[in-house]
Amino acid sequence: MADYEIPNDLRYTREDEWCRVEGSRVVVGVTDYAQQQLGDIVFVELPAVGSTVERGEPFGVIESVKAVSDLYAPISGEVVEVNGDLADHPEHVNEDCYTDGWMITIEPSDPDEVGTLLDAKTYRTHVEERSTE
Repeated sequence: MADYEIPNDLRYTREDEWCRVEGSRVVVGVTDYAQQQLGDIVFVELPAVGSTVERGEPFGVIESVKAVSDLYAPISGEVVEVNGDLADHPEHVNEDCYTDGWMITIEPSDPDEVGTLLDAKTYRTHVEERSTE
């Protein structure tokens, strides 16, 4: 299996988004596995601050030289912050998807939803299963 960075302190979705809880808010981005599969990111479309997202529903689009993919909301809530730097620097997702490449911050409508997401060990297994297909 290729070497993917999967931090133990984050939660994950089966669609390859990560979540980091910061106080009452949740920061969201795409995983190292996702950005490596996509290749060079050339465009990221994110929702407006103040919009609401629904768990499991698309909240934006990520485009690479190889593909265009939807971004799926890991939890439901209100978008309270958007990484505006990605408009001019989408390559931040490739360079460091867990820090400069974050995408949105959500104020959850149900904070317990985060607990239903995959932990790092389970997500790692999910990635390994797909890598052997």
